[in-house]
Amino acid sequence: MEHGESVTSLVIVILAAFFTPILMHRLRLKAIPVVVAEIIVGLIIGHSGFNIVDDSTWLETLSTLGFIFLMFLSGLEIDFSIFAKKGRNKRNSNQINNQPSAVWVATMVFLAILVLSLLLSYLFVLGGFIDNMFLMTLIISTISLGVVVPTLKEAQAMKTTVGQTILLIAVIADLVTMILLAVFVSFYGEESGNMWLLLILFGAGVLLYFVGKRFRNQTFLETMSKGTIQIGTRAVFTLIIFLVALSETVGAENILGAFLAGSLVSLLSPNQDLVQKLDSFGYGFLIPIFFVMVGVEMDLWSLFSNPKVLALIPLLFVALLVSKLVPVLIMKKWYDWRTVISSGMILTTTLSLVIAAATIGERMGIIDDQMEGALILVAVLTCLVTPPLFKKLYVNQTEPDHKQVVSFIGSNQATLPVVRELDNNSFEIYMYHTKMEKIDDKITRSIFDITQMENYDIDLMEEMNVFDVDILVVSTGDEEKNAEIASYAKEKGVERVIARIEKPGIDKELKEKGIDVFSVLLSSKALLKALIVAPSVVDILTEQESALYEINMNNPMYHESLIREFPFTGDVIMVRIFRGKDSIVPHGDTELRLGDHLIVTGSSEYVEELQELLEYGV
Repeated sequence: MEHGESVTSLVIVILAAFFTPILMHRLRLKAIPVVVAEIIVGLIIGHSGFNIVDDSTWLETLSTLGFIFLMFLSGLEIDFSIFAKKGRNKRNSNQINNQPSAVWVATMVFLAILVLSLLLSYLFVLGGFIDNMFLMTLIISTISLGVVVPTLKEAQAMKTTVGQTILLIAVIADLVTMILLAVFVSFYGEESGNMWLLLILFGAGVLLYFVGKRFRNQTFLETMSKGTIQIGTRAVFTLIIFLVALSETVGAENILGAFLAGSLVSLLSPNQDLVQKLDSFGYGFLIPIFFVMVGVEMDLWSLFSNPKVLALIPLLFVALLVSKLVPVLIMKKWYDWRTVISSGMILTTTLSLVIAAATIGERMGIIDDQMEGALILVAVLTCLVTPPLFKKLYVNQTEPDHKQVVSFIGSNQATLPVVRELDNNSFEIYMYHTKMEKIDDKITRSIFDITQMENYDIDLMEEMNVFDVDILVVSTGDEEKNAEIASYAKEKGVERVIARIEKPGIDKELKEKGIDVFSVLLSSKALLKALIVAPSVVDILTEQESALYEINMNNPMYHESLIREFPFTGDVIMVRIFRGKDSIVPHGDTELRLGDHLIVTGSSEYVEELQELLEYGV
């Protein structure tokens, strides 16, 4: 009978996790993060509500695995390449008031958050709410990267300077608070004083990073990544289990090992297919179970019966706001009040690490279960309140004349015609070539501004800030050099890298790294074949009157508008919509959404009008 009840509880939790996002979509509750909704559903079916979920070994195991995988994906979500993007501001002509690097601003803001959190924690200790100031400092200073990233994406803020600064603050907070949590456990845990053992864990992490870097591009591994073997996915899960086990062995928490595993995978720049598989498995199965169970196990009524805990909830919420809003005033030197306050709001969101710290604190006997529930409840409240306030206050900083910086390495027949046709209002172009008589031609140099170099040495290009761009096109006469430069640029964090490769063998390796590859020979062959088989398709691509145009959907006024209800009546046809990794053939009932890339065709004047309407909101 016990086994039957266990399975019934598991089914209830799985159904709750399945129907929660569906209900949110139907009720259009876009402002509430899905994970918060899952906790709320857990409250309804758990101890605070109908109490229809019983204790279950299966649920406990799956919930623990969900928490471990959540910490892994938190580490994987950190894009370490953004720390390398220090020089891009040197080229950005649209920079606001000579703002310093985002890394510097983010570091200063987080240090201020940490110091202020320490002072606020001392007040909570004086007030008798908690005995451990270290634990409260961690709880107040942490920021939820898992809420910040999607919120910035929805607000179209990821590409802006302020968006990058907010993201960096959240990344630094995620890294530092996780490390401090490990230090906290080694100080106050059952085997206190073994903090030096953490060096074994981090040493193993460094060793595994170099091993992974050495073998990640081996041909035999690429062959084994397909079909029933899926060696990449196996390697990731082996890494997680190994570091989790090692973490527990040295006396640290298992979540530290999981977080370290995610950070290592992120540093190794995995291909996007693997990341998508891991996201699908985590957020599609294990993690929803964990968040539903957080709500199930929370007893709200016991919180309201304790006056001290009841008083803690609003005080801690205010402390979280103060700890973020005051430090971000540093940004007032470069931004307006709306931007500064909205930044403080989104940085107040906190969830995963608060749950981790509260759970660990309760297990170690530093806080009781009522205090644990209060801390988690406040974390949920921040996710309910602050993201909508951010969206309401934030004004997109992307200007209509914002230019993407593009570098061309190699000036030849493949690149020069493209440079001539690129719109100077949309792109800031830099060209580099070695000293050759061909490029020294007076006519060529009068048309193109080409920077000459002694050779295509990577160190030389680094000194010349060649890689401080949004898009890098590599098209020298040496394909091996193209591959080398493109790979280095991708590791440096260049968002889009395009390399000219004619040999079929090299292109697969580069595509695995997220590098776009083009071939003059294959392009010519494809075009000739298209002229024979489907000339009308070539006409669409080449004739100005029927050309294809890309328009970004940035206007929130038309978010979730149906195409058949869209008020624009100009001579424009929507051919395709790219949404993330999805390619959608539009029809009347297709919704437009923020962040969509629309491929349209029609008269140029109507296309420009539609572009002004959707991209700039004019």
